[in-house]
Amino acid sequence: MQKTRRRVFCASMGDVFENRPDLVPHRLRLLKLIEDTPNLDWLLLTKRIHLVRKLLPKGYELPANVWLGTTVEDQESADKRIKYLLEFDSPSVRFLSCEPMIGPIDLSKYLARPRGATKLNWVIAGGESGFGSRPMDPAWPKQLQEQCAKAKVAFHFKQWGHWAPVELVMDFLKKSTPIRVLENSVEEVTVAAIGKGKAGRTLSGRHWDEFPA
Repeated sequence: MQKTRRRVFCASMGDVFENRPDLVPHRLRLLKLIEDTPNLDWLLLTKRIHLVRKLLPKGYELPANVWLGTTVEDQESADKRIKYLLEFDSPSVRFLSCEPMIGPIDLSKYLARPRGATKLNWVIAGGESGFGSRPMDPAWPKQLQEQCAKAKVAFHFKQWGHWAPVELVMDFLKKSTPIRVLENSVEEVTVAAIGKGKAGRTLSGRHWDEFPA
């Protein structure tokens, strides 16, 4: 019988690598738990990827059952954070959470890595949700998916967020539904504030649920 490995997304509402003295014992307890559960894959996502080495115990290497990721929202944050993520060669998976996307992101130079170099294994993308959400241009996640396909990197499209392309949510539109026209270098795109529950996660005619091998 084939056994399925389970994934644990750790501290989804927090950041394991926030630089606070009171978090040190809790972080050490987490690292011990990860080592004691090699049958589980632990997803550690942080915006503070530049602090990870500093906050890990001296000489400590992340075990193979860690998936280490950093959040990037636009090109500026991508160029600032990804270089630190690629310094880690011990986790099984290095991933990006491009959510919420607030601008286009070109990952080409990070996906085209020399043979033997550490690389990105997984890219997640999604729009912003909640009060005051900014719309995501549909071209942005589409470009990411195409970059990942070219580099043979797993891609997961999580959600449109609060705003979605009008053609995908026609059945939910009302006269009072906020509409916005986005202009990019190719065309004008109309998006509607429909809420993430109705906006769904269809991109280019399908759902993208790829995971690293």
